[in-house]
Amino acid sequence: MALDAYSGVSDATVTRFTAEPGVLERDELGAEQLARWVDGCDPASGERRGRQLDSPHADLVLDSTVNAPKSFSIAALIHPELADEFEALQDRLRDRIISTWQVELNARRGAGGRVRERLARVEVVELQHRRSRALDPHIHRHLWLGVKVRGVDGKWSNVDSRVAMRVQNLVNAEGDLAARTDPAWVAALARHGYSLDQDGEIAQLAHAVRPLSRRSNQIEANRAVQLAQWRTAHPGEEPSPDMLQRIDRYAWAAGRPDKPHNLDEDDWTQLVIDELVRLDPHVLDRHVPVFVPHNIPEAVDRGLLARRAVADADERSKSSNGRFSILDIRAGATRAVAASGVTGDRGTLQSLIDDVAWRALAHTRDLLPDESAKPAHVKALVTNLFATLKTELGERLTSLSVEGGSVPGDLRHWDPAHPLLQGSGLDPTQSAAATAVASTHRLVTVTGPAGTGKTTLLRAARTVLEAEGRDMLIVAPTRKAAAVASREVRTAGTSVHALLADHGWRWRKDDAGADIWWRLNPGQRDPTTGAIFRGPQHLSLDPHVRIVVDEAGMLDLHAAHALTTLVLETGAGIALVGDPHQAAPVGHAGAMALAERRAGRSVELSGVHRFEDPMYAALTLCLRSPRSSEDAANIAAELLRTGHVRRVDDALAARDALVDRYFMRQRHSRTVAIVTATNEEAADVNEAIQEQRLARGEIGLERIAVGSDEQRILEGDVVQTRRNDRLAGIENRAMWIVRRIGPAALELQRADDASDIRTVTREYAAEHVHLAYATTVHGIQGETTDAALVGPGVDASGLYVGLTRGRRHNEAIVIAATDAAARAGVAEEMLRGLPEPDLDDAAHAAHHDLARAARDADIDIDADTAADDHTRTLGAPRGEAAGEGSYRRLTAQVAAWILAARTALLQAAVAAAANDALFHARPGRDDIPRHAELPPQSRQELEERLHQYERLAADLEHGRDVPPLDRRRDERDDSRLAPAAPYAASMERGI
Repeated sequence: MALDAYSGVSDATVTRFTAEPGVLERDELGAEQLARWVDGCDPASGERRGRQLDSPHADLVLDSTVNAPKSFSIAALIHPELADEFEALQDRLRDRIISTWQVELNARRGAGGRVRERLARVEVVELQHRRSRALDPHIHRHLWLGVKVRGVDGKWSNVDSRVAMRVQNLVNAEGDLAARTDPAWVAALARHGYSLDQDGEIAQLAHAVRPLSRRSNQIEANRAVQLAQWRTAHPGEEPSPDMLQRIDRYAWAAGRPDKPHNLDEDDWTQLVIDELVRLDPHVLDRHVPVFVPHNIPEAVDRGLLARRAVADADERSKSSNGRFSILDIRAGATRAVAASGVTGDRGTLQSLIDDVAWRALAHTRDLLPDESAKPAHVKALVTNLFATLKTELGERLTSLSVEGGSVPGDLRHWDPAHPLLQGSGLDPTQSAAATAVASTHRLVTVTGPAGTGKTTLLRAARTVLEAEGRDMLIVAPTRKAAAVASREVRTAGTSVHALLADHGWRWRKDDAGADIWWRLNPGQRDPTTGAIFRGPQHLSLDPHVRIVVDEAGMLDLHAAHALTTLVLETGAGIALVGDPHQAAPVGHAGAMALAERRAGRSVELSGVHRFEDPMYAALTLCLRSPRSSEDAANIAAELLRTGHVRRVDDALAARDALVDRYFMRQRHSRTVAIVTATNEEAADVNEAIQEQRLARGEIGLERIAVGSDEQRILEGDVVQTRRNDRLAGIENRAMWIVRRIGPAALELQRADDASDIRTVTREYAAEHVHLAYATTVHGIQGETTDAALVGPGVDASGLYVGLTRGRRHNEAIVIAATDAAARAGVAEEMLRGLPEPDLDDAAHAAHHDLARAARDADIDIDADTAADDHTRTLGAPRGEAAGEGSYRRLTAQVAAWILAARTALLQAAVAAAANDALFHARPGRDDIPRHAELPPQSRQELEERLHQYERLAADLEHGRDVPPLDRRRDERDDSRLAPAAPYAASMERGI
């Protein structure tokens, strides 16, 4: 029933695509055939393909949604001829994605699945949709990749789902590329007077996207209310597909003038067009065809695109502690080319993408340089800048630790038994931490798990410092955290960035999208403001100042690098107080954990005071840092046993559970926090809770304000501010209750202090205020509530922070079919994204990633034999897996060798340029170490071999006969000719 409801094939068919090397075929499957196929059987004969999947939570298909900018759907609705062009664009993209899966994915063979088996056949079912579930225009497709795949050895087995998840980044990049560079699509838009803006939306229709999306959010909220009411009226039951469809239609119609309950296609189209006209009366006007300038591949700045590719991979690596893979580089290169303004068919652009990817690798460092033949999905690369930041920060922290006490000699270390600390109510670890903060050690860390009373110990440390005539300055990564800490500790406070800016640091994104930091010297002009920098004006530092970094786990590497530089030059001391296991910084993490290892004094708090249940308090310490996978599984089992995990069937049920539990907990508790994995999930929950509060009469529609992303804000709503405003006294990520909405302004009451009232303009609200019943981990970090709920899919810090906000109750919602699957899911979340303080830790994590990956079998292939195999394969019936396997292995090895050779040549050029810069105007200096360069003769021979292999690759790609390779060069024992080790893969082996 669920399959019919989702696929819509109860009385129709869906298209199945079968991809084999160089071939893509299609046929139709009816409902019964589709059910067999999903169940892992041949849809015609019913024969089982490989081992039966007995586990109730085993994946049967992997669903990939092919989306496009929302303005494309609007254009297709307005212009039927553009709708045809859009469908053709999606057809081309679908074929590319399926071919990518066939080439990039693998099955596993051998003991423990250690051998990577390349694929000879994958099958994909396509589902086409014109609307979203909320019945608004959203042309998209679902590609169901069957988990049953056939290897080149002719055997059916399961696809390596872990690789499939990582290949999705490349699949998404292919969507960006198709939407922005496809020549037929771009030309069709131009004929209708449309062009693409820098975000990839149709420039002339982009203004209608947000209002229409706002309406879509309203529909989702309507749906949540209707579904909740139905379930209340039918306890213990689930609505049928027909009932769900009726609820969907009612949710779409609610609030529209005609309120239709049954729509045919023409009625639906006309109603949406009427709504678009209400948003923009000129939306249907015909536009004069436009000329769309575009770059040709030869004209683009490939060096810039390479840096953009690296910046893209680096930005997406935050959840893996700055590590990324060659697949991620390729995806970044694809996105960089997509945004470059080029157009061309997909084959034409591939050489540009490859070149950009090869150039990008020169900006990276391999964490596993001695591991050859690494699978492309293994995250073993970091940027050169990331590696340099970590190394230099470690050196600065070590310098601070070695210097030890350097404040005036009359100061001394305070004993925990000092009268100023007696009677303060501190537990032993708090007392030790307060002593460390007040000590003369230049670098101190205090690691405080959730609920261990960090604020209390800082007040005690401030008392000790003041008694000695020293000052405490509290800083934090966010102005909100700094304001809260300075208010509670009763000392001066500001944000880390404000302190650094006062001392000359500046930061921005460069033209590639990467973060760059620099420092102004007194007398220099600020390039942004034009003002002359005259040195620190507000926050002077000297050896009598102890800087306390609160929430130090959220301190990113760039800020930590600048802050430690400042501390070293001013003589001030620094104490980092926080927890690297809680919310990570917006930038790269690791500063707090790195400081822990190098601090002169380091204290970890152990007394948890927040929770009413002492047994749960002890459990949170285990949850914070499991020692192993087995340990994580045991902790997850205990959370499930004690009622802190709730299992649901799917994402929709998870959203409904968060909403239902919010209202149930609100009846028993004053405040409830909800933590979600993404901002989109938070927005869905927020809209649903607001709609239910309306239905319950808790809030009303008498006065309405517009928040960010066109959200509706009502009096009584819980909201969050997302930009600092000094004049209004507003901090970024502060939580508020809307007390009153006036004609020009909103009156906000701080969520945890009813006496703190602030006012923001409607203009500020429209840009920087959003609903906050639910938020991501960064929005809830530092908050304490009576109860807390955690949505599915969070990482380790999100799970830990979410399950430690509530004094009385904490609960995680998990999508799983069984309790065993729920335990496994929570255990996996617990281990995801744990800190990797230095490069050795990152290398260890990369080794672990590699150990989990299947590896190519070490098979020697003679070039002549491989060529013969290739020739036989071209003329042989499909299914002769041996010939297919030889051809595929040869193709993969040639591609790996070309990538390695190009990287080696590029690195040689970088080394030569570095030497030129190093010895410029320094002739005859033999005391300066040179960068290792590739000898000219070796470089020439490597270039010759590269040209030879490029010709071979072209012949293989176009199905031409492959002549025997000149193996005489391969037989030379000359290590100088070996390309860079990490990318050599199997270049010398068998070619």
